[in-house]
Amino acid sequence: MIENPVFETDFPALNLISRGKVRDIYDLGDSLLIVATDRISAFDVIMPDAIPDKGKILTRLSEFWLRYLEDIIENHLISTDCGQFPEVCRPYRSQLEARAMWVKKARVLPVECIVRGYLAGSGWEDYKQTGRVSGIPLPEGLAEAQKLPGPVFTPSTKAQQGEHDENISFDRMAAAVGRELAEKVKDAAVELYMKASEYAAERGIILADTKFEFGIVDEKLTLVDEVLTPDSSRFWPADRYKPGSSPESFDKQFLRDYLKSSGWKKTDNAPRLPEEVIINTRARYLEALKRLSGMDI
Repeated sequence: MIENPVFETDFPALNLISRGKVRDIYDLGDSLLIVATDRISAFDVIMPDAIPDKGKILTRLSEFWLRYLEDIIENHLISTDCGQFPEVCRPYRSQLEARAMWVKKARVLPVECIVRGYLAGSGWEDYKQTGRVSGIPLPEGLAEAQKLPGPVFTPSTKAQQGEHDENISFDRMAAAVGRELAEKVKDAAVELYMKASEYAAERGIILADTKFEFGIVDEKLTLVDEVLTPDSSRFWPADRYKPGSSPESFDKQFLRDYLKSSGWKKTDNAPRLPEEVIINTRARYLEALKRLSGMDI
């Protein structure tokens, strides 16, 4: 049975400190509670309609990947088991079940850490104009969605809600966080991408690109936030992949394509979503969860 979507949460006994595009974050003192709602955004705009169970899918996938990748780098996850959450969370257990992560507090780095294995999205737009991605030169004559010679690390700014992230050079990132730390982040992000993409390939999925976030916990570089979900990654079915156009995907590309075809502009109010778009988007997210983790909601 498909449950009614959760557009936002309201827990009076908890200290809400942030309501992002998807996640509501509560301060628990020396830790945080990250609650994934069913909100969905496209082109940095939150849609007025939510996708049922999306928050649960994101939470399950993030937990799966954090466990799978913890041999590469430590992460901020304490638990997703509501029975282990602090006592103050207990009255809201039924609402938190399967969509909340109890995590360590981190000093989050002010950059998005994107790794691209294929030429898509803003990377493709950048390449068409400059022959580069984030200042990195690429071979001439590449097609949209073509596999790159090797993974490319392309950081971006972390924009405020309603604004747009900006692709930046590695040197600019190094100036913001320090070169030694920037090098560690780059190496970790590429290694994470490589391990995850090899795993996904074994399950018939191409990991075209993904976005990681890192922070500092107890003076250690730490993987934080969501990891390798359809919100933060491009997943393509390998058996239907063909370079030269935007491939079919298990992420929000279905929604993006609908918005483009509808004539909607980013300067307009966000439109209500047809039932078909909601159902199909949910199905794609759910298939990604099942194929990658073997889990269901």
